[in-house]
Amino acid sequence: MEVKELLKSRVSLAPMAGITDYVLRSLVRKYSKSALLTTEMISSEALTQVKDVVITKRDSDHSPISYQLSGHKPEMIANCAKYLEQFADMVDINMGCPVKKVTGGNDGCALMRNDRLAYDIVMAVKEGVNMPVSVKFRLGFTQNEKNFVEFGGWMQEAGADFITIHGRTRNQMYSGQADWKSIKELKKSVDIPVFANGDVKSIETAEKCLEESGADGVAIGRAAIGDPSLIHRIEHFLLTGERLAEPKLDEKISDLKTHLDEEIKLRGEKVGIKFMRKFYPFYINGVKNAAKYRSRLVLIDDFDEIIKSLNYIMDEACCGNIY
Repeated sequence: MEVKELLKSRVSLAPMAGITDYVLRSLVRKYSKSALLTTEMISSEALTQVKDVVITKRDSDHSPISYQLSGHKPEMIANCAKYLEQFADMVDINMGCPVKKVTGGNDGCALMRNDRLAYDIVMAVKEGVNMPVSVKFRLGFTQNEKNFVEFGGWMQEAGADFITIHGRTRNQMYSGQADWKSIKELKKSVDIPVFANGDVKSIETAEKCLEESGADGVAIGRAAIGDPSLIHRIEHFLLTGERLAEPKLDEKISDLKTHLDEEIKLRGEKVGIKFMRKFYPFYINGVKNAAKYRSRLVLIDDFDEIIKSLNYIMDEACCGNIY
């Protein structure tokens, strides 16, 4: 499948470690039938040793879907990409993760300091698979090392079919404002599609990001946590100009219940409930006394008790006490 066929939507789900798992991807696909989904980051080192069925799991309707790989050994990443070809429509190489335990191992954004190695990785993967290859990276490692334009050129020359760029440097992590205007420099310098990432959290910010960056589309990360319909609302606006209403509390709680139930099916009750704790703040964001409800939810280990607490939050909202 050609990259243009995979990018029918101008919105994609950005990869997030420990977040964009099978369940969240399924929730996003429930609303959007065409957005490119991306898995959480998969370590090529780990995948070489253990074929993780949880992290590779997908449904037939998940296409178009990209599987993201991290690593710094060209042959190893190429072999892993070949293995993932049975699941993926595209493979994405992570060259943007800013976390120290990743960059400290010469993976993620550390590859922006070694463009020769980054080039070799992309070339090895491209030669080894029969599907599009993309790269996700940042503006640079530090403010004084902004090499994203040159780096993007190298990635294209190595064979990359698609770029996603986060509008911050590695040292910025997720602080400050994403620099969408700089992304325009990259877009002008390459001939392959470019999606902008960072601080796109609504229809309004998506529209502004596309205007300032000149990008072909936007990749939604953290804003999709707790709001799996956001990607669909943005792509619908970009197609029609119509602004669909944001989900009401009962709709968000319904998605949260589904999310919880599916994580338990995937991981087992004990692990699934623990895994879900990081998602509660996003789903009940905006609720009056949300901190109090969050602190209670994360202490509950029983599925039925969690459901009771979520129903209580909705009942209070209906009475006008919260939200």
